Amino acid sequence: MPKHYRPAGKKKEGNAAKYITRTKAVSYLQISLAVFRKLCILKGVFPREPKKKVEGNHKTYYHMKDIAFLLHDPLIEKFREIKVHRKKVKKAFAKKNKDLADRLLNRPPSYKLDRLIIERYPTFIDALRDLDDCLTMVHLFAALPAVEGERVQVQRIHNCRRLSHEWQAYISRTNSLRKTFISVKGIYYQAEVQGQKITWLTPHALQQVLTDDVDFNVMLTFLEFYETLLGFINFKLYHSINVNYPPILDPRLEALSAELYALSRYMSTGRLPGNPDSNGSTEDKETENNKENSKTDESELRLAQLQHQLPANEPGALMHLVEESVADDTEDGPAKDCRSLFRGLKFYLSREVPRESLLFIIPAFGGTVSWEGQGAPFDETDEEITHQIVDRPTQSHVFLSREYVQPQWIFDCVNALLILPTEGYIVGRVPPPHLSPFVDNDEEGYVPEYAETIKRLQDAAKNKVLPLPGLGDEAQENSMVDARSEYNEVAETKRKLEMLEKQYHEELKMEIEGNTFSNISNKKADIPDDVEGDESEEANEDDPIKQAADDAEEISKSIMSNRKRGLLRAMEIGKERKKSKIETLKQRKKKAESSASAKKRS
Repeated sequence: MPKHYRPAGKKKEGNAAKYITRTKAVSYLQISLAVFRKLCILKGVFPREPKKKVEGNHKTYYHMKDIAFLLHDPLIEKFREIKVHRKKVKKAFAKKNKDLADRLLNRPPSYKLDRLIIERYPTFIDALRDLDDCLTMVHLFAALPAVEGERVQVQRIHNCRRLSHEWQAYISRTNSLRKTFISVKGIYYQAEVQGQKITWLTPHALQQVLTDDVDFNVMLTFLEFYETLLGFINFKLYHSINVNYPPILDPRLEALSAELYALSRYMSTGRLPGNPDSNGSTEDKETENNKENSKTDESELRLAQLQHQLPANEPGALMHLVEESVADDTEDGPAKDCRSLFRGLKFYLSREVPRESLLFIIPAFGGTVSWEGQGAPFDETDEEITHQIVDRPTQSHVFLSREYVQPQWIFDCVNALLILPTEGYIVGRVPPPHLSPFVDNDEEGYVPEYAETIKRLQDAAKNKVLPLPGLGDEAQENSMVDARSEYNEVAETKRKLEMLEKQYHEELKMEIEGNTFSNISNKKADIPDDVEGDESEEANEDDPIKQAADDAEEISKSIMSNRKRGLLRAMEIGKERKKSKIETLKQRKKKAESSASAKKRS
């Protein structure tokens, strides 16, 4: 009998025993494909790619240990109970037994995902590292229209809005926001929470349409898990800064916010329009709370009082709520810079600007903000307003005590961590290019002109060498010319040193060959100019240092394996593409400058 002979039906080994196809896994677990897909999403089980696909390349494979892990999960029994419950409801309606159907509908089986959060994320840092997709998904569903009869439940949308605003409130209070960028897809944000960089995308404040080419069942399964995850993270973060979670909200305002997406905030004192007695009732509530809860911390009392005065789904409300209820904590350098960026500045938002985004960004960097509408902290006529954010071609009424800028100025100031000059962002003017803070210009090999301007302004701010108030664009251009001249001088010096080094190596080579200076000079005098140019190129090719480097590179390539050689070739192709891209950008820049100069002349 052969050594590796195994009768049919006996135990398998190798990839056949380690991996199982999706069809067999569904049959093994005795569930439907939809339930299997939902269970894999919730448990974090994904398909695998075995080295040898036993049953063909067109099938999806899972690890047998993952399937055994799913087999003993209590969620399978819950899903079976839900399936049985739906059959009972359907049978009751078919028999026209309304009472039984109502009783069944009022007592549906439910389940919680709290155990899965602890199971998948043993530590809090692990949960923060996996928060990017969670925040993007939650903010996406928070922007959907809350309409009955759609494929997404209204309660899910309101829950996403509440979670997203609570997250933004924490980020704003702790000054954790670091970068932001406006793109076609939406607005990118990057925050740093407990040493972890978290990046998420929020859609623009436009009317969203639910398309038919998207499988909302899969997305809603992910959303179900992400809602639980973000709730746990908000709970942990709020308690880390001594704030109770979830916030206690006024039922009246919560009911109003369930119908409207954006609510006007009430006055910070809690006084409603046309109701002067509300202030006194608020003070009575404060004294009663102080008598009943003598052991409660003072910050928690202020939190509870403020939460009854502010609406549920307004991000600015939660920001002030958290800010007033937290004691001063130790801050690192970036958080301190972010807190003091807009300190002492008062902003007013016109009705056409993206209000929610600016209500999140401006307080996160120490600014005070208001907007056009009922419940704003201060009106447009406030004389202490320093900047008004306007996104229209012209401004009819103008206050001389403030500056009118476009919304891009806020985002550029945040990315540069510097108050930029407002001359390029005034109303009606085409603003400077909006540069992405997620791109490393040095690594890409191309530095935009406006990035150089911002770099000079940052260096001037660090060295405390600020330009005089009377200097304008001419002074900036002169400084740019000086910087370029210095750069050209350094480049020229470097080129001369390279030429001298090359000449030195050539003289050493001639000494080895036994040529004298007189013989070489006579040969050069007899050679015509065109031939001399060709010989100089050949001499460059025969440079011993360059030739040695080329030989070493060829030897290293010959020793490489085919895989490594392919990787090296791919890297070289990437570098060539990057160079071509840089050349394209430079050509576009030259064309733009030439067209601009032609327009000025005409």
